[in-house]
Amino acid sequence: MCRKVKVRKQERGLLFKQGEFVRVLQPGEYRFFSGKMKVEMSSLVDWIRHPDLAVIAKSGALDAEALMLDLADDERALVWFDGRFEALLGPGLHAVWKPMLDVKVERVNTEQARFVHSKISTILAKPGSDVLLQRVDVDAEHVALLYIDGVHQAVLEPGVHAYWRSAGVIKALHVDRRERVLDVSGQEILTADKVTLRLNALVTYRVVDPLKAVSAVDDYTQAIYREAQLALREAIGTRELDALLSDKEAVSKELAELLKGRAGGFGIEVLSLGIRDIILPGDMRELLNKVTEARKVAEASLITRREETAAMRSAANTAKILESNPMLMRLRELETLERVADKANLTLVLGEKGLAERLVKAV
Repeated sequence: MCRKVKVRKQERGLLFKQGEFVRVLQPGEYRFFSGKMKVEMSSLVDWIRHPDLAVIAKSGALDAEALMLDLADDERALVWFDGRFEALLGPGLHAVWKPMLDVKVERVNTEQARFVHSKISTILAKPGSDVLLQRVDVDAEHVALLYIDGVHQAVLEPGVHAYWRSAGVIKALHVDRRERVLDVSGQEILTADKVTLRLNALVTYRVVDPLKAVSAVDDYTQAIYREAQLALREAIGTRELDALLSDKEAVSKELAELLKGRAGGFGIEVLSLGIRDIILPGDMRELLNKVTEARKVAEASLITRREETAAMRSAANTAKILESNPMLMRLRELETLERVADKANLTLVLGEKGLAERLVKAV
């Protein structure tokens, strides 16, 4: 029985007889009279995929029209079709037709765990690339601590990074280098004069040594919180309540200095530590309000007495001046008469001659 097979221009036919590769069929029509013959079509714009690719390649039948890539265990290949990235190939034998494709290949050695390429984002975006490469994205104002098989390798700056999965178990710890604020709230502390206070504080800090921050303590945020608690107890517990309330700024500076020394040991820079709230017990608040009220009343009484004393001193000085100068006394009397005349009718009754003369002299 005759069987007809047509190979199109964009194809090649792989001819097998009883499972054994015979040759590559070029475009055209073929007739086979034996049922033992089998033709498998392969597109010229695709990879040559066949379980017996190694056997076919060794026959030399693909040498003229196919590009063969035989990659060792420590080799990888970047393949570009017509200027576009097509695939990242791992170890093994690979083949692609050349007649209709402009194929370019970059061989890469994996001795260096890190993969660097000018078009790394394009390569990583290709489906299947993540089988051979592990992507590590580092956000702005962050760093990543890279570990391979548990051993620290590098500090990665912001950007896109890639590492060969064959290098080992890859782990990246991300650390935020921005300024951060930690709320230390609800701290109950006993002052030197046995008053129990509740304090709320704010710690502003940032990571300056990411490796030390991650390796020196299990959780540097919790470590800062703990050290801030200890600093508060050390600074507040040695002060009496009045000293604390009268100079909170000095207390904040002392707290910041205490915390800076402790936090520097695990790669943290403390920018500030400030007391946000001081909460007193109810009876203590009531007592302080009474003390403040009494103090203000005393201050008001003192000011009143000072003003009265000043007024009396001024009146005494005026009397001395008038006593030594009768003319000033008469002028003062006339001013008084003038003010009275402005507000009411003033009637003068002149009697005997002596009274009139004295009044005229006064005028």
